[in-house]
Amino acid sequence: MKPIGIVGVVLIVLGGIVVALRGVSYVRDREEVRLGPIELTSEERGFISPVVGVLVLAAGVALVFIGRRR
Repeated sequence: MKPIGIVGVVLIVLGGIVVALRGVSYVRDREEVRLGPIELTSEERGFISPVVGVLVLAAGVALVFIGRRR
């Protein structure tokens, strides 16, 4: 299989996971201030919508078909 087809399959799998889970939430820790023994941190929360999963899935299908044509 060509590299573009492999990327397409990976996108299909990732998009399918996001759609199956009805979105994916994540937390990213960020270090803001460090003063001696005191350290203040914050969390940034995000959400990947199922719509994004559908778009990634469609892009993966398109890449697989493009890979087969070449």
